Amino acid sequence: MTTDPIPPPAPDALPARAPRPLIVHFAVDSAVAFLALVMLGLIVGVAWGITAFVSLVIGAIACRYTHRAEMRALAARQPPPT
Repeated sequence: MTTDPIPPPAPDALPARAPRPLIVHFAVDSAVAFLALVMLGLIVGVAWGITAFVSLVIGAIACRYTHRAEMRALAARQPPPT
């Protein structure tokens, strides 16, 4: 701990990378939907197969939006051309 008011140096920018494939977004979104729906399914008593099918549908819908959000986030962190 010092009394020096100089802030620490900023971390280096993250390296550029391509967005993850759409299938990765589908798998992650479906898994998150399944975990959320299984909690409700245990309370209400919904069959596992129905829960899995609904989570796959939700994952198929959500993956397009999460993929676009990742592309926007990666584009925003790119340093401006010099």
